[in-house]
Amino acid sequence: MRKVNFAEFGGPDVLRLIDAEEPHAGPGRIRVAVRAAGVNPVDWRVREGQVLGAHPIELPAGVGQDAAGVVDEVGEGVDGVEIGDHVFGEGSSTYAEFAVLSAWARMPEGLTFEEAAGYPSVVETALRVIDQVGVRPGETLLVSGASGGVGSAVLQIARDRGIAVISTGGASNQDYLRGLGALATTYGAGWVERVRRLGRVDAALDLAGSGVIRELVELTGDPRRVVSIADLGAPEFGVRFSGVAGSVPEALAEAARLIARGKLNIPVEKAYPLAEAAAAHVDSQAGHTRGRRVVVI
Repeated sequence: MRKVNFAEFGGPDVLRLIDAEEPHAGPGRIRVAVRAAGVNPVDWRVREGQVLGAHPIELPAGVGQDAAGVVDEVGEGVDGVEIGDHVFGEGSSTYAEFAVLSAWARMPEGLTFEEAAGYPSVVETALRVIDQVGVRPGETLLVSGASGGVGSAVLQIARDRGIAVISTGGASNQDYLRGLGALATTYGAGWVERVRRLGRVDAALDLAGSGVIRELVELTGDPRRVVSIADLGAPEFGVRFSGVAGSVPEALAEAARLIARGKLNIPVEKAYPLAEAAAAHVDSQAGHTRGRRVVVI
């Protein structure tokens, strides 16, 4: 089978499309014929060797953790899924023609494989950080770097819970953010004052790692009410860095419920062929994404 692999840590150029042996579903796992794989910042952070404590790997290694596809092997002890089912979920080395998943759910009706592949890690992360930052209905959450996949999910989930949202993003994404129910402003010089003019901030999330932790603490007045998923230096300011996943099965179930209720929709900004995985990483690292990027097989 074809699979994206890397044998050393580094930039996008270390990625190679290789012929590899097919993986197989062990106990408690399923294998899917992958139709699309989500492109997440953790993919290139692992490729660079940044976050190995949370994601230990041995080289050479595959890439990717999110996928949508067709079940073609069911491991021992697995119930409730059959060969031929369309599922989305999380596993390992998902930039490949076949991948083993450790958590999955049936794809919600009406979703394409490309759309479904963009949800698993994104929704798990969004649910996790909303809970960790302790924001409650009636409060206001500031989301820094809000237009990507996690930000898009955070805005919609927060609004569904009765939480007001202020977001920062690029100038070209302001209408997109407002369309998700947020009060929006641009980042860059003067952004703190622009946020203050939009209202009180009770809690804040750093999703982009753009060096704004000090300002987020200033706006909330309490480092315990700030969480980052992107700035490894956040603990220096007393801010929690959230890098370890919670319950992925629960997140997938919640994603399916929200999608079915029409409360969650994350667009796919661009789909890349498997052979162009390096280009997908380049674009993901550049930021300014509106929604999700995926690799299609």
